[in-house]
Amino acid sequence: MVQKYQSPIRVYKHPFELVMVAYEKRFPTCPQIPVFLGSEVLRESRSADGAVHVVERSCRLRVEAPRLLRKIAGVEHVVFVQRNVLNWKERTLFIEAHNETFASRVVVKENCSYRVHPENEDWTCFEQSASLDIRSFFGFESALEKIAMRQYTANVKRGKEVIEHYLNELISQGTSHIPRWTPALAREEDAPSQAGQREPDSLEVCGPSSAQDLAPESVSTDGDKLDADYIERCLGHLTPMQESCLVQLRRWLQETHKGKIPKDEHILRFLRARDFHLDRAREMLCQSLSWRKQHQVDLLLETWRPPALLEEFYAGGWHYQDIDGRPLYILRLGHMDTKGLMKAVGEEVLLRHILSVNEEGQKRCEGNTKQFGRPISSWTCLVDLEGLSLRHLWRPGVKALLRMIEVVEGNYPETLGRLLIVRAPRVFPVLWTLISPFINENTRQKFLIYSGSNYQGPGGLVDYLDKDVIPDFLGGECLCNVPEGGLVPKSLYLTEEDQENEDQLWQWRETYHSASVLRGAPHEVTVEILERESVITWDFDILRGDVVFSLYHAKQASMPGPREPGARASGQLMDRGWALGANFSCVEAPLICREGESIQGSHVTRWPGIYLLQWQMHSPPAHVACSLPGVEDVLTALHSPGPRCKLLYYYEVLASEDFRGSMSSLESCTSRFSQLSATSSSSAPSHSSSLVSR
Repeated sequence: MVQKYQSPIRVYKHPFELVMVAYEKRFPTCPQIPVFLGSEVLRESRSADGAVHVVERSCRLRVEAPRLLRKIAGVEHVVFVQRNVLNWKERTLFIEAHNETFASRVVVKENCSYRVHPENEDWTCFEQSASLDIRSFFGFESALEKIAMRQYTANVKRGKEVIEHYLNELISQGTSHIPRWTPALAREEDAPSQAGQREPDSLEVCGPSSAQDLAPESVSTDGDKLDADYIERCLGHLTPMQESCLVQLRRWLQETHKGKIPKDEHILRFLRARDFHLDRAREMLCQSLSWRKQHQVDLLLETWRPPALLEEFYAGGWHYQDIDGRPLYILRLGHMDTKGLMKAVGEEVLLRHILSVNEEGQKRCEGNTKQFGRPISSWTCLVDLEGLSLRHLWRPGVKALLRMIEVVEGNYPETLGRLLIVRAPRVFPVLWTLISPFINENTRQKFLIYSGSNYQGPGGLVDYLDKDVIPDFLGGECLCNVPEGGLVPKSLYLTEEDQENEDQLWQWRETYHSASVLRGAPHEVTVEILERESVITWDFDILRGDVVFSLYHAKQASMPGPREPGARASGQLMDRGWALGANFSCVEAPLICREGESIQGSHVTRWPGIYLLQWQMHSPPAHVACSLPGVEDVLTALHSPGPRCKLLYYYEVLASEDFRGSMSSLESCTSRFSQLSATSSSSAPSHSSSLVSR
């Protein structure tokens, strides 16, 4: 594989002529670069008018490699041939170098250029590129590649320091100005002969392999170059190799990408996300650019307006900046009815809002970079988990959260500088177990988690936030305008009758099922369990009326033939001749569910077979929930008008290894939403695995 290096433009704030004198001081030896053992001139020529000076040198460099590798190679130094083409008239110097030692096994090429700064003729620009192709080297190809590139980038950094050293030396000696080249007066008798000739220049002397190839790329003065000072000032410190990756990826985009080129900060995030592995960063960035174009993300901040319901109940917003100048986003997740928001606006609207937050975050980073005069490329998120309950661990919601994490990780890498999680309750480890495998390792290392009141005092928020920006609800003195969230009224939930949101409803119906329960005609769902200790989970909302929820187990299905898990019917599915305790059993105590309640629960199966989730209408006086209604009751209910209950439900079967480990935490927690309103939720008294949120 060919390794390539491309430097950004480095600027010397000195005239070209003075820089050239400093450059010549590097030869024949340069004590500031210990690996440079010396050089000798092989060939030298000048044009007739003295404008073009061509020098070829043989340069010896010490091999800085492990002793074993030097012994196998049989050399202590390598020889490079360097060709310099200096054009005083055009004020350019083009340098081309290649290795002679091991040329059949290793090919090293380097091109450099010095030229006048396009915006200031008293400044000089320097740029270089190189390639390394190790074809074979006694089985040490990989080791040699790493050694060579590490040594090369170290010498690149040292090279600028050397020029600056000699510039300072010249100035200290009183040489701060070198006159520009002017043509000598041509002899009168030579004028006719010179009139028909082309004036000698670098192209005539050096041929197509140096100046002709380099000039179009190096002398370009449009926006396709990156200045080293600009990188340091606006993007932060980068190693020479990191700078090279940034310049190469940006140049590749300009040559191949149709449309708007991303900002340098954006490109750099993808390089950091892939540890500056150029090919992997390029692949990730290209996928993201296609995604942005497909979903018109570049226009999101101009076109997106969150629904009024989202503005009222989404408990998140921007709040000043952290102690390092990063924009600060506060999310009161424990006070937010994530389930209600999902049911009221749909997953796609929530995702769109999350994307708008990330777009706004990038915009604020740019603003803070200008405001504070230093690179700020990421933002800080403060998450308050007070009030987090099983309502937030609702399975469809977790699935939606994982999808959002996947989208953000793939398209907004390295935008999160720090995540401060405060007041984490006992149920938090369950959520963390579910989502942490989907979060990039680099991102997980930025998480700081505080339980209880540990966020207060030294080692807590004061280490990351100025005291005057700590929100009032966390004990600070700063008034925080982030919405407090709260329960979303069920009357605002999307239903099948909402014709204006058909696309969202289609997404919703893919997850949730709607059912009506008539008196004497329960709604039932069968689930076939093939292995013991699987886990059945459920989540449902009672939209109208009161119902009794029960879970039964039977060793076999009532009807012969295969049955798909999850088949639904409005009538009963079990054989009416079966007797409770003999043919089937009630494995979850009946739970009375009132109108407006949300119920989440789970059941660890002890036996394989058929399990039946049943919802039947509840009306006083209370009937025996484990007694199955007869055929006459069902027929009467189906053909007679009367009251009916309505519910939305979701269920899922998990393998035991996917759920074990969190079961004890789930069953020991109380499903509360206590911080949201005076009407706090209460846990269901009938069974610990089914919990109620009002």
